[in-house]
Amino acid sequence: MSRIGRRPIEVPGTVQIEIGDGNEVRVKGPKGELSGIFARSLSITRDDGTILVERPDNQRENRALHGLTRTLLNNMVVGVTDGYRRELEIQGVGYRAAMDGATLVLSVGYSHQVRMAPPPGITFALDGNTRVIVSGIDKQAVGEEAARIRRVRPPEPYKGKGIRYAGEVVRRKAGKTGKAK
Repeated sequence: MSRIGRRPIEVPGTVQIEIGDGNEVRVKGPKGELSGIFARSLSITRDDGTILVERPDNQRENRALHGLTRTLLNNMVVGVTDGYRRELEIQGVGYRAAMDGATLVLSVGYSHQVRMAPPPGITFALDGNTRVIVSGIDKQAVGEEAARIRRVRPPEPYKGKGIRYAGEVVRRKAGKTGKAK
């Protein structure tokens, strides 16, 4: 049995959960509302402030979906209570970020500035002019938007210039002369 799938999901008192037919789950909390449709073969039950995901048998597909469904439900509960955030660092001489209303404006060595508008449910913030914070209630959407920003100028291995996740370690290569700084 899945160790992750067996664990119950603790639901805070500020969160309302509706489990509809066809395993459609709506989670509403102080930060917003999320909904998702999960596999019909799994049973999702609410019990005294917890949610439990159970599978009917040990078929391969049900085993695979058991832990996944539990994790996705937990991410929804955490998202509407605390939210998610990813931080990106911009490194390089003259590389910086600015905000124009809700739009993120990146100056990262191109002949033009790159303007990125946030999708619904996602917000951008700056900490200085080299640190971008992507936040929202949907974990998948926050990660996808952070990856989209990073793709504008990924870190290169020779000088380390570019946009990277906070705390990301970029392996450096020696240049043509073989010197490594």
